[in-house]
Amino acid sequence: MRNLTRRDALKLASVGAVAALQPATAAHAAVQRHEAVPVWEVFEVALEANAAGNPFTTVHLSASFSLGHRTVEVDGFYDGSSNGMGLYKIRFMPDAMGAWEYKVNSNLSALDGQQGSFTALPPLKNAHGPVRVRNTHHFAYADGTPFFPFGTTCYAWVHQSEALQQQTLETLRAAPFNKLRMCVFPKDYEYNKNEPDLYPFERSASGVNDYTRPNPAFFAHLEERISDLRAMGIEADLILFHPYDRWGYAAMPPEADDLYVRYLLARFSAYRNIWWSLANEFDLMKAKSTADFDRIFHIVEQQDACAHLRSIHYSITMYDYSRPWVTHASLQSTDFAAAPSYLTDWKKPVCYDEVMYEGNMERRWGNLSGDEMTRRFWLGVINGCYVTHGETYLDPEQPFDEKLSPPIYWSHGGPLRGSSPKQIAFLRKLLEETAAPSEQKNARTGLAADTKPYYLNATACEADGKTVHTILYYFDFHQPVWYEFVLPKGSFMAEWIDPLAMTISAQPGKYSGKTRLRLPEKPYQALRFRAIT
Repeated sequence: MRNLTRRDALKLASVGAVAALQPATAAHAAVQRHEAVPVWEVFEVALEANAAGNPFTTVHLSASFSLGHRTVEVDGFYDGSSNGMGLYKIRFMPDAMGAWEYKVNSNLSALDGQQGSFTALPPLKNAHGPVRVRNTHHFAYADGTPFFPFGTTCYAWVHQSEALQQQTLETLRAAPFNKLRMCVFPKDYEYNKNEPDLYPFERSASGVNDYTRPNPAFFAHLEERISDLRAMGIEADLILFHPYDRWGYAAMPPEADDLYVRYLLARFSAYRNIWWSLANEFDLMKAKSTADFDRIFHIVEQQDACAHLRSIHYSITMYDYSRPWVTHASLQSTDFAAAPSYLTDWKKPVCYDEVMYEGNMERRWGNLSGDEMTRRFWLGVINGCYVTHGETYLDPEQPFDEKLSPPIYWSHGGPLRGSSPKQIAFLRKLLEETAAPSEQKNARTGLAADTKPYYLNATACEADGKTVHTILYYFDFHQPVWYEFVLPKGSFMAEWIDPLAMTISAQPGKYSGKTRLRLPEKPYQALRFRAIT
């Protein structure tokens, strides 16, 4: 069956069909027939009912979605009031075409037992589903399309002015990044002193949070930004907790943490572009223990019907990424030499999510050159891992004032000023055209012993699990005049690659067996061998 275009989808009540608002009655004999929705989009049921007490804590709401003999359970959530009635929603992301049916389960009799059905149609064009782990160390969308995460960082962009958020979206549309690390909670840190327009919980005039009452307007705004990213093909690597806080969110009690996480899961799990990052620098959150994060991991693992990717980020003390509920590692590290052992020990993808930042900030971690940021991307990729970008440029003409500083992309979003994004775009294109048709494999385990370079980094891609399709070498800061390569069986063409100048130069001839090539005597160069079929 053909994929739907966006115009086709709009004829089906737009992306993410919303079921007609159903007034609650004592009897729910009729089965509601809803608009069709494409696979991997958001299907939403909206229900109205009033309940005594706090609806966030007293009303339990879920639904069973069935396709043939298969049933999927999802939780619903309270979304505030509308026209004097309580508004409840249940969201579901169909992952297979066909006629789906649902039945509502609730301790509120006005909601319990409501039923409906809808048809899941072929996916939209360029919609490939949620990202999953593939081939142990790598990623692919649900439909099998390879996904190579080239991430960036805008921690607090959703807490800035609407104009700045729109500027950030325009920046991302033109940038090479397909994953964005971003926080749910606002951030209090250097150059991050603004007060957000919206708070995640009801809050008194004196600043006292009611952790039993999430603020629907706050989360509606956040989901709008997640939807914007989805439309651009960008994964939202959503950070649930962080230590940089003056509002009280970093020290909520366990029952508040759990209610908040369950609310997020019910509200956002149906979006295909979600990754769950339980915390940024979890080990700096002194009010929480590792056991607390283990508990939260289990909630996410058990309650997310879509099984999105799950990880956690640290500052100094690394989390145990071998634990089965963690899908991939999220590192704050520049130790790329350790990558092969991480991959071997954890048997999971490894993302170097914080490798310092390109910029001119006075902090040690915030003043890399653009070329050095690009180098770190190459070191990650060549060792079979993935790297996340960030940028921390200050305006040298601006007087030092944390509260009046111009937007800094790493936290606020806004424009990009650095040189690395173009070079990273070049690397992304290179990797996608090199590895997408084949299987990416780390050279330290994928090549024969006599092909392992003693100081060079290399990665290999196999076309069918047996035949080496491509070998990519990166020389880093070394600049030898020549080097002898021992190639696998077959004939290869060779191309010199300059990662900083972003050029590829084909070398004449065919190469096989032991091949000695003269090198350009420049640092930070790369060489690609591609099989001749």
